[in-house]
Amino acid sequence: MSRALAVCVLVAALLVAPAWAAPSPSDLEAELVCPVCGTTLDQSDAPVARRMKQFVRERLAAGATEAEIKAELVDQFGPGVLAEPPKSGFDLLAWVVPLAVVATGAGAVGLVAWGWRRRREHDDGDMQESLDPELERRLDAELERFDP
Repeated sequence: MSRALAVCVLVAALLVAPAWAAPSPSDLEAELVCPVCGTTLDQSDAPVARRMKQFVRERLAAGATEAEIKAELVDQFGPGVLAEPPKSGFDLLAWVVPLAVVATGAGAVGLVAWGWRRRREHDDGDMQESLDPELERRLDAELERFDP
């Protein structure tokens, strides 16, 4: 019984594995940009985008990998055809600069908040020491009127 179950699981895994490994045209179309309208292929209906979609389907059917298809389209249309910039060379700045800006902004907000908190704690201490005893007595008397 357990041997039959193991064989069934193995056969199912072998049948499903190619479906997991093979990229679908829609996945690849979401990673490529139409050179005419600037939107991803899955959202574009421009004539060039339709031809590119057809090219992707034909190359996938022929057994080409995702990387090969992207390389061929980059050779034909340039690196602007990729929806995300390469993570090397000068294009690495497109990945690093936004992260650096967010980190710097978060650090600046943290520093400002820390400074405000320190200033507030310092000001609270000064207020308690700077109150005139007569004024403090009058304040206590007024506050007692509101206590039930």
